[in-house]
Amino acid sequence: MNLVSVTGKSWILKKFNQQKILYLKDNFLLDEITAKLISIRNIKKEDISSFLNPLIKNYLPNPNTLMDMEKSTNRMLKALQNKEKIGVFGDYDVDGATSTALLGRYFDNLKLDYEIYIPDRKTEGYGPSIKGFKDLISKNVNIIFTVDCGTLSFEAIDYAKKNNIDVIVIDHHQSQVNLPNAYSIINPNRIDDKSNLQYLCAAGVSFMFLVSINKELRSINWFEQNQIDEPNLINYLDFVSLGTVCDVVPLVGLNRAIVKQGLKILNTKKNIGLKTLFDICKIETSPSTYHLGYVLGPRINAGGRVGKCSHGANLLLNASPKEAFKIASELNQFNKERQMLEKDLIEKISSKAQAKSNDPVLILEGKNLHEGVIGIVASRIKEKFNKPTIIISINNNIGKASARSILGFDIGSIIISATQEKILIKGGGHKMAGGFSIDITKIGKFKDFVFNKFKRVNEDLTQKKPLLIDSKIAPSAINIEFYNKVNILSPFGSGNPEPKFVIENLKTVNGSIVGEKHIKSVLIGPEGSSFKTMAFNATESSLGPYLLKKNNNIFDIAGKLSLNEWRGQKNVEFIIDDISVNKNEKKMVPSSIG
Repeated sequence: MNLVSVTGKSWILKKFNQQKILYLKDNFLLDEITAKLISIRNIKKEDISSFLNPLIKNYLPNPNTLMDMEKSTNRMLKALQNKEKIGVFGDYDVDGATSTALLGRYFDNLKLDYEIYIPDRKTEGYGPSIKGFKDLISKNVNIIFTVDCGTLSFEAIDYAKKNNIDVIVIDHHQSQVNLPNAYSIINPNRIDDKSNLQYLCAAGVSFMFLVSINKELRSINWFEQNQIDEPNLINYLDFVSLGTVCDVVPLVGLNRAIVKQGLKILNTKKNIGLKTLFDICKIETSPSTYHLGYVLGPRINAGGRVGKCSHGANLLLNASPKEAFKIASELNQFNKERQMLEKDLIEKISSKAQAKSNDPVLILEGKNLHEGVIGIVASRIKEKFNKPTIIISINNNIGKASARSILGFDIGSIIISATQEKILIKGGGHKMAGGFSIDITKIGKFKDFVFNKFKRVNEDLTQKKPLLIDSKIAPSAINIEFYNKVNILSPFGSGNPEPKFVIENLKTVNGSIVGEKHIKSVLIGPEGSSFKTMAFNATESSLGPYLLKKNNNIFDIAGKLSLNEWRGQKNVEFIIDDISVNKNEKKMVPSSIG
């Protein structure tokens, strides 16, 4: 194909094995396109049945494969026997809120006394602090769980130990060789952990802890002796799936099974907080990973970004419809504020990013940038330039930063290395995201450190961004039957990307702007088949001129299928990611799959 992408992307058709397609069709009674999409994913033959039907029981390992799980479970049993009051210290993002709510819901079911603590992003920052632990200890807790944080919290955990408080860390962030002096640390990303569960988010690790303690309590007849119904942990998967999708961990193995089942639990809307948020967001369809990642997640996150940091966890734990409505409404308003702040900051910092576009890693700084949105803006700039991006907000002599990375450049380990080298005050993260604080006199040294690290990896990482295509299809494929075939591979997300398709030789019939910056259009193919499309944020991009003008330009589109449900009606439309035009004159020719 002699094509030119209008956004500068390089379209690449993924490879597949024709023999494997035949094998899949013969042995699993799959149609051509589903077999092709599975072939592209290189799933092993022995794993195909589980992939097509991802059940928790097929993927759930023995929880004790996680380092310190057995030790933590035994300590929890002791807490139950001694009727100890429990403290839960959680992070303020969705993974932290859902992890906190998971433990809280379980403790409620067991009728245990507990307190939660979510730090204020602006005044306390990420992770356990002496201030936070003091607050919990003042409420007479005897044991503290930290969730989605704690792996590098040496000072706060030392303080707890001096006050005879055992701390159990449940986390997934990257560690270093030295660990804090906690009672136990359950983290699949510990250097000495052999569980092969590194892909779990904190909510996933918290779920594994609940599986372990539930199993142990069942074995000693604790539920029967205390006249308490054993919690059905499957019903907890709404929280786990929400944390899993929003933390953008790979949807493979156990994670994919969790989200597949979790979406079914979400659809029952038994949790009052989530049901209220569904209603406020006017979600009338069955929930999908889109709703988790782009509708519910940002609102739960908004409290930690621009409002009250504890709102996310409190919404999920609230049993009062009146209070849940109040919290959900405030979160919705916080999200609107977040969107405005994000827009303003992008406008403010985009010129700085453009000026440094030749740098291998974009490290941008500014005075008093809103710390609640610098992470989101870093993500937007990363997507635009296809480069790791770090934004530092400077207040007096200290900078606080959020970082977002690209595949192949482990930003979490780099931040930890810079902290060990005393370049950073403190910091941490995982492969794709992280955060840190830094003395402003060391920003130059930090830039050199990061740039040198980048030189050691493949510098082609930030070259022209590829757009990987699964297959060409015809306009006539935009229908419910074809959508259902593709959807067999769901849930989609990181590690199991939504299939991307190309439709060739199209013209615009009409197009209109919706929601200020999105474009709805009707396109027509060479056989006369027309279909509806949506291009998000397209008015300000190079896609706009092709989709808004009815003319004789012929072009190809790349993107994915989307199901629209409204009042019982289901319609499939095409979400456009990119457009390409032929350098030579285009000819109207039929496409391949239809």
